Amino acid sequence: MPARTAKQLPSLHVFSGCDVPWLLEQQARARPSKTFLVWEPFEGERRTWTFSQFCEETRAYAAGLAGRGVTEGDFVALHMDNCPEFLFAWFACARLGAVAVTTNTGSSAEELEFFVSDSGSTFALTQPKYLETIRGFAHRLRWIACSATNAGSTAEHPRPSDVVPFEELSADPGKAPPRKAVPTQLSHVQYTSGTTSRPKGVAWTHANALWAAKVTTSHAQLVDSDAVPVFFPLFHANALAYTVLPTLWSGGTAVLMPKFSASRFWDIVVRNRCTWANMVLFTIRALEAFPDPPEHQFRFWALLAQLPIVRHRWGIPFISWYGMTETVTQNIHSFLDFETPPGVIGHPAHEYEVAVRRTDKSDAQPGETGRLWIRGVPGLSLFLEYLNNPEATNDAFDADGWFDTGDEVSLDENGHIRFVSRAKDMLRVGEENVAALEIETVINRVEGVIECAVVGRPDDMLEEVPVAFVVARQPCAELEADIMARCTAALARFKRPREIVFVDELPKGLLDKTLKRHLRSRFQS
Repeated sequence: MPARTAKQLPSLHVFSGCDVPWLLEQQARARPSKTFLVWEPFEGERRTWTFSQFCEETRAYAAGLAGRGVTEGDFVALHMDNCPEFLFAWFACARLGAVAVTTNTGSSAEELEFFVSDSGSTFALTQPKYLETIRGFAHRLRWIACSATNAGSTAEHPRPSDVVPFEELSADPGKAPPRKAVPTQLSHVQYTSGTTSRPKGVAWTHANALWAAKVTTSHAQLVDSDAVPVFFPLFHANALAYTVLPTLWSGGTAVLMPKFSASRFWDIVVRNRCTWANMVLFTIRALEAFPDPPEHQFRFWALLAQLPIVRHRWGIPFISWYGMTETVTQNIHSFLDFETPPGVIGHPAHEYEVAVRRTDKSDAQPGETGRLWIRGVPGLSLFLEYLNNPEATNDAFDADGWFDTGDEVSLDENGHIRFVSRAKDMLRVGEENVAALEIETVINRVEGVIECAVVGRPDDMLEEVPVAFVVARQPCAELEADIMARCTAALARFKRPREIVFVDELPKGLLDKTLKRHLRSRFQS
């Protein structure tokens, strides 16, 4: 359920009577022969699907899932890297009223089992490289389905006989069960790092997915002639909500890649005449090291904040935007074709209420830095809830229904908003948000550790990487190895500390609170 203080979804709203399958069917009828999806694997055959063909594929997989017992309200874990099968399964679940639980493929076995058990997933779809990890807790699942390849590359071992071949989930599309549109029903859950020791399941409704599709289309002024490369993981909102769903809404083309590859980027986007891209700092830094193409079709890129190099080197206009999984799409953005100062993330989006507040909750003034708060409607413009965690859901909102982003921003005299820092104890590692507390909880369980604190060390490519400062009974190489081994077993790759620094004590302030700014200062040159 939404937070007690949050706005209530009205009985009549913009997506009344609509859901994700409704959007698929609309576009299949309007643009049956227009290419919607292009698959650009690094190994294997390039393929394309028109809107009509893609729609038919999702019907076929819905029929196959239903034939194997998936029904409305079931939770289905999707543990897959980028591939067409991911999208077929995600949209097939939407057709059945099942809930796709999209999990980070960098997760450890311990994290993944938590995602499955916390969500109550009873089915899992995966790829060969992750199969043995999932089979380790098969007792929680009715069945596991596995694709034939790893995002196009050949699997090293044959599928075990107790695993369902993914291709056998495709059945007669005409047997897909009919379903009445329920926009308030859950569409998917994504586990995301927060300030707790465990990730939280951010639950979206069908109306949330449609909101992401329509609003992002408006902010980016997308049209049906647009094409976008999709290289961020589909299990993140950055790929699903910022590229795939708005491309479906606008009638454009999504060019799916297994992952970001700086060496392949220009070849793929030029061949497919891509017109825009959603970027982050590390993708731009990576492209700086490679030759530029003689020409390209980009009309803009999007990023958190303006970077002059994008226009100066590649001649590409830029829009900046800000959002998070809980806020569905962009709450702040700049205006395409209008000048925006470097470092600015934009102005408040008109679809949301945006506030920048001092610690006493009064409004910050130009020149000040304050906490960013967003107000919208849970289940429509904001996430519905943290799955199975009503306390965390309620704690995320204030008494007037404003959602606390945990980020700090500043205002200037022209109303521009600039991102300053994460007020919550979060690290930004490449495209991933990482909770320091989650890493600290793992390290503190290691015998011999008295206490620890994790902070971000600046990194040229990834923005920052985790470093752990540890107070121990007997600091030694063996203890460092034990800490690293425990982190390897319990944490995703991107969460693991890059360095263990033993210290005699942690800097403390009032109420015994660790002064992490003192630890971060060690990295300053």
